[in-house]
Amino acid sequence: MRSRAFRGLMAYRICNILSYQMVAVTVGWHVYELTRDPWMLGLIGLAELVPYFCVAPFAGYLVDHLPRRRLGMFACIGLALTPIALALIAAGMPGQVHVGWIYAAVALTGAVRAFLGPVYNALFARVLPRAQFARGAGVGSIVFQSALVLGPAAGGLVVGLAGKSAAYATAAGFALLAAVAVGRLKVTEPAITLQGAPIFASIAEGARFVFSHQILLAALALDMFAVLFGGAISLAPAFIKEILHYGPEGLGILRSAPALGAVAMGVWLARRPPTRNAGRTLLFAVAGFGICIIGFGLSTAFWLSAFFLLMSGVCDGVSVVLRSTILQLATPDRMRGRVSSINGLFVGSSNELGAFYAGSMARLLGLVPAVVLGGCVTMVVAAVAARRAPQLRRLDLRELASGP
Repeated sequence: MRSRAFRGLMAYRICNILSYQMVAVTVGWHVYELTRDPWMLGLIGLAELVPYFCVAPFAGYLVDHLPRRRLGMFACIGLALTPIALALIAAGMPGQVHVGWIYAAVALTGAVRAFLGPVYNALFARVLPRAQFARGAGVGSIVFQSALVLGPAAGGLVVGLAGKSAAYATAAGFALLAAVAVGRLKVTEPAITLQGAPIFASIAEGARFVFSHQILLAALALDMFAVLFGGAISLAPAFIKEILHYGPEGLGILRSAPALGAVAMGVWLARRPPTRNAGRTLLFAVAGFGICIIGFGLSTAFWLSAFFLLMSGVCDGVSVVLRSTILQLATPDRMRGRVSSINGLFVGSSNELGAFYAGSMARLLGLVPAVVLGGCVTMVVAAVAARRAPQLRRLDLRELASGP
């Protein structure tokens, strides 16, 4: 934190996540208020996922070949356009609002969000020495999860007190602050090498690197399937209205609870970076995450539900720090954008795909069975990974210290 560039990078990260999370909680409330259909909540994730998948490989290529700060600025400005459009939609009369326009605005978020993670990961390695990557990943996790606490809580509070349009306007302001933060970073960047670089061959090179690195691939796949099948949080608006009987303030608390647990774990891991038995720790954390999701699905008391989500965040915080450290230590600097985009396809997109899966299962099975089933499958995923990925199970992070 003594590094001015590192502090600026953290400001960029917290502001763009605050914006994204405020939009997420407000859109969830907005859509469920209009439709009263859990499946429509799942479609929010799908509306963001499709453009994200289409743009992410090219975003990673551009981050590796163009000025990273400038790309980050353009992405943050694009991130601000979504809540501005949604504020205009929310300002209309309810009878004039078509849910399809909301999904169209969310699709823009998916496209620009494909740049945010690769820009962050590429700049992360330029503002810290390699020896501080593990501690830096812990601090980055604290910042990330703090934004996940504050964003939904602020979104729910602003919706409850001032309405949806005010929440969307606040989110747009945070996105613009993120653009300023990344634009003011003082950091050296690699020379521009876009000319002559075959784009599809370059993207394929990044994919080959990930799929040939067993530890990195196993960590990404484990996190992807855990988030995919354990995505109960996307159904929080339905749980609030149908089971727990709270308003938008309660929704903000539930959306914030996992991140609050992850912040606490991030503080611990920043002081005591995980090294020995890192693989086993990751596997136990994913299994614990599944247990917490089952508890949330079975709970009918608001604060007990919040507690289970809090503990799921503790488990997820371990996973985030370990995966981030593995990603930074294993990736050569010239490929950080492409590898980060593949990481986004594994993990970032699984949030949206998990939301669609959860909404679809809730329509087929009901809210509670869908969430409990997802938690059970998450535990199975951890067990399968422990058996099929012995290198991950035996991982000591010091083994990666001599990497690229």
